[in-house]
Amino acid sequence: MSKSPFLQSVRTEIRTKQYSYRTEKAYLYWVRQFILFNDKKHPEVMGNHEIERFLNHLAVNRGVSPATQNQALCAIIFLYKNVLKREIENLHYKMSKTPRRMPTVLNPEEVASILGNMEAEYWLITALLYGCGLRISEALSLRIKDIDLKSRNLLVFNGKGRKDRYTLIPGNVRKNMDRQIAHSRAIHESDLAEGFGLTSVPASLHKKYGPVMKDFGWQCQHTRGN
Repeated sequence: MSKSPFLQSVRTEIRTKQYSYRTEKAYLYWVRQFILFNDKKHPEVMGNHEIERFLNHLAVNRGVSPATQNQALCAIIFLYKNVLKREIENLHYKMSKTPRRMPTVLNPEEVASILGNMEAEYWLITALLYGCGLRISEALSLRIKDIDLKSRNLLVFNGKGRKDRYTLIPGNVRKNMDRQIAHSRAIHESDLAEGFGLTSVPASLHKKYGPVMKDFGWQCQHTRGN
């Protein structure tokens, strides 16, 4: 089903709206699940009844969280509004419920114990998650140009909500980060020597900026150990 012309049209519309790649994956997943749940009927011949059945199924049978159910709803509404050009209104379905629980927060000693037992290649990224308040996707997509060790500033580019923000780099991370940047530079220079080294950006930007895409600052930190 992933190669169906219909799902390709959904993907095209998502990319036209410039949604993030994570949103694209999530929306395509839920559109696919919606179709499969309704015996592979085309969404054009379905409406409120089928949508409500699917949302109730998620809440009652699958026990998903409210956020997950809402994500599925957003994907379906996007499908009908932007692809099929139909408005979906007056839906009636059972809302998912999640028991309220107090969050578990590690104390500094527990964090130190965890970091002290981590191998080198995972230590830095975990320290960034904890010390800088990064999400895993943000840490994995950090670019060299976003890191300023001198002023201890770190730019989180295109984070949650497609917003940029600054955060501080903890002092005990700077030495390891400096070493990782040197390691990344060695990998980048090796890639350039082999004819590679372009940063990962949409094709349109490659055409616009050309050789600049090979500059070291645009590279993401390599996460494998040195």
